[in-house]
Amino acid sequence: MLEVAAIEDPGAAIASLDPIRSRLLAELASPKSATALGHVLGLPRQKVNYHLRALEEHGLIELAEERKKGNVIERVMRATAASYVITPAALASVRPDPARSPDRLSARWLLAVAARLVQDVGTLITGAERQSKRLATFALDGEIRFATAADRAAFAEELSAAAMALVSRYHDESAAHGRDYRLVVALHPSATPPSTPSTPSSPEQEG
Repeated sequence: MLEVAAIEDPGAAIASLDPIRSRLLAELASPKSATALGHVLGLPRQKVNYHLRALEEHGLIELAEERKKGNVIERVMRATAASYVITPAALASVRPDPARSPDRLSARWLLAVAARLVQDVGTLITGAERQSKRLATFALDGEIRFATAADRAAFAEELSAAAMALVSRYHDESAAHGRDYRLVVALHPSATPPSTPSTPSSPEQEG
């Protein structure tokens, strides 16, 4: 099972967003039969099988094993990934285009860049898996707390200068057999509520 799978097909995206099918995908992180799934979701086995066929058709689940129970062959299914990401390729006609209005200080432009990142990496992962090849990528993820807006702006400028210096050092336009890589550097407020720093007690409050 993959850790994350990219959904690029519109039909697969629709199938994954159906509430019942989404529940089935979550339950199928471990292999289960239609009967077992019916008990968990409180649905008839026939209705579960209907949804399982749709998920299997779009490659979101796969056969784990077949068990013989009397005269019946029971199919045990599992999800093809632990989690899924729907890429903008599934919305081809309305997907974001960062080239439309580039503005490095715009949150909406950052969202468009992030969407392109999801789409590009999703497409690359799919291609690499078909060829049984490893995809060369690198990412940094962390948090930083700025004391002032001025500090944040200064950090962004220094980071930009450092990144451009590295690009100038390693970019080789004349490399005949080189491969182009896309560099994305982003800075945005954390969506996690900040923790409240504890206030040191004053001498009067200490017992």
